Amino acid sequence: MTARLRSDIWVSAYLRRCAVEGVVAVLRRRGAAEAGAIYIKIDRLDGRASLYAPALPDWDAEAPPERRFEAVIVDADPLSVEERMARDILFDPDLWMIEVEDRAGRTFLDADAR
Repeated sequence: MTARLRSDIWVSAYLRRCAVEGVVAVLRRRGAAEAGAIYIKIDRLDGRASLYAPALPDWDAEAPPERRFEAVIVDADPLSVEERMARDILFDPDLWMIEVEDRAGRTFLDADAR
Protein backbone atom coordinates (compact mmCIF):
# COMPACT_ATOMS: atom_id res chain seq x y z
CA MET A 1 0.00 0.00 0.00
CA THR A 2 1.33 3.43 -0.90
CA ALA A 3 1.43 6.29 1.56
CA ARG A 4 -0.88 9.26 1.16
CA LEU A 5 0.63 12.56 0.05
CA ARG A 6 1.51 14.87 2.94
CA SER A 7 -0.97 17.69 3.60
CA ASP A 8 1.56 20.48 3.07
CA ILE A 9 2.55 19.12 -0.34
CA TRP A 10 -1.09 18.59 -1.39
CA VAL A 11 -2.00 22.15 -0.33
CA SER A 12 0.96 23.63 -2.26
CA ALA A 13 -0.06 21.73 -5.39
CA TYR A 14 -3.70 22.77 -5.02
CA LEU A 15 -2.81 26.45 -4.60
CA ARG A 16 -0.61 26.23 -7.69
CA ARG A 17 -3.43 24.58 -9.67
CA CYS A 18 -5.76 27.43 -8.76
CA ALA A 19 -3.14 30.00 -9.78
CA VAL A 20 -2.64 28.27 -13.15
CA GLU A 21 -6.41 28.49 -13.71
CA GLY A 22 -6.31 32.23 -12.91
CA VAL A 23 -8.30 31.84 -9.70
CA VAL A 24 -7.45 33.55 -6.41
CA ALA A 25 -6.80 30.99 -3.66
CA VAL A 26 -5.24 31.74 -0.31
CA LEU A 27 -4.09 29.64 2.59
CA ARG A 28 -6.04 30.98 5.57
CA ARG A 29 -4.87 28.44 8.12
CA ARG A 30 -1.84 26.17 8.18
CA GLY A 31 -2.38 22.80 9.83
CA ALA A 32 -0.28 19.76 10.62
CA ALA A 33 2.20 19.25 7.78
CA GLU A 34 2.02 15.47 7.63
CA ALA A 35 -1.65 14.65 7.97
CA GLY A 36 -3.78 17.68 8.84
CA ALA A 37 -7.33 17.65 7.49
CA ILE A 38 -7.88 20.06 4.60
CA TYR A 39 -11.00 22.21 4.24
CA ILE A 40 -11.75 24.30 1.17
CA LYS A 41 -14.12 27.27 1.16
CA ILE A 42 -15.36 28.34 -2.27
CA ASP A 43 -16.59 31.96 -2.25
CA ARG A 44 -18.63 32.79 -5.35
CA LEU A 45 -18.32 36.54 -4.60
CA ASP A 46 -22.08 37.01 -4.87
CA GLY A 47 -23.15 36.25 -1.31
CA ARG A 48 -22.89 32.46 -1.70
CA ALA A 49 -20.17 30.15 -0.43
CA SER A 50 -19.62 26.41 -0.15
CA LEU A 51 -17.44 24.31 2.11
CA TYR A 52 -15.68 21.09 1.18
CA ALA A 53 -14.35 18.84 3.92
CA PRO A 54 -12.49 15.53 3.94
CA ALA A 55 -14.73 12.64 2.91
CA LEU A 56 -14.65 9.35 4.73
CA PRO A 57 -11.79 7.17 3.49
CA ASP A 58 -12.36 4.33 1.06
CA TRP A 59 -11.47 1.21 3.03
CA ASP A 60 -10.77 -0.85 -0.08
CA ALA A 61 -7.23 -2.20 0.41
CA GLU A 62 -6.67 -2.13 -3.35
CA ALA A 63 -7.63 1.54 -3.75
CA PRO A 64 -4.87 4.16 -3.78
CA PRO A 65 -4.83 6.40 -0.68
CA GLU A 66 -6.10 9.62 -2.24
CA ARG A 67 -7.72 12.66 -0.70
CA ARG A 68 -11.44 12.84 -1.32
CA PHE A 69 -13.75 15.71 -0.43
CA GLU A 70 -17.45 16.13 0.14
CA ALA A 71 -19.57 19.25 0.14
CA VAL A 72 -20.78 19.91 3.68
CA ILE A 73 -22.31 23.33 2.92
CA VAL A 74 -23.45 24.37 -0.57
CA ASP A 75 -24.34 27.87 -1.80
CA ALA A 76 -24.96 29.25 1.68
CA ASP A 77 -24.30 32.59 3.31
CA PRO A 78 -20.50 33.00 3.73
CA LEU A 79 -21.04 33.73 7.43
CA SER A 80 -22.53 30.28 7.99
CA VAL A 81 -19.45 28.75 6.35
CA GLU A 82 -17.22 30.77 8.68
CA GLU A 83 -19.24 29.66 11.71
CA ARG A 84 -18.89 26.01 10.67
CA MET A 85 -15.15 26.45 10.21
CA ALA A 86 -14.80 28.04 13.65
CA ARG A 87 -16.53 25.00 15.22
CA ASP A 88 -14.37 22.56 13.26
CA ILE A 89 -11.17 24.39 14.28
CA LEU A 90 -12.16 24.00 17.94
CA PHE A 91 -12.57 20.26 17.33
CA ASP A 92 -9.39 19.88 15.21
CA PRO A 93 -6.80 22.66 15.66
CA ASP A 94 -4.46 20.93 13.16
CA LEU A 95 -6.71 21.45 10.13
CA TRP A 96 -5.82 23.43 7.02
CA MET A 97 -8.15 26.01 5.49
CA ILE A 98 -7.97 27.22 1.92
CA GLU A 99 -10.25 29.91 0.53
CA VAL A 100 -10.93 30.09 -3.20
CA GLU A 101 -12.65 33.05 -4.86
CA ASP A 102 -14.33 31.99 -8.07
CA ARG A 103 -17.60 33.32 -9.48
CA ALA A 104 -18.17 30.01 -11.29
CA GLY A 105 -17.78 28.04 -8.04
CA ARG A 106 -15.10 25.72 -9.43
CA THR A 107 -13.39 23.50 -6.86
CA PHE A 108 -10.58 21.94 -8.93
CA LEU A 109 -11.16 18.73 -6.97
CA ASP A 110 -11.94 15.25 -8.27
CA ALA A 111 -15.29 14.86 -10.00
CA ASP A 112 -16.85 13.08 -7.01
CA ALA A 113 -16.33 16.20 -4.88
CA ARG A 114 -19.04 18.23 -6.63
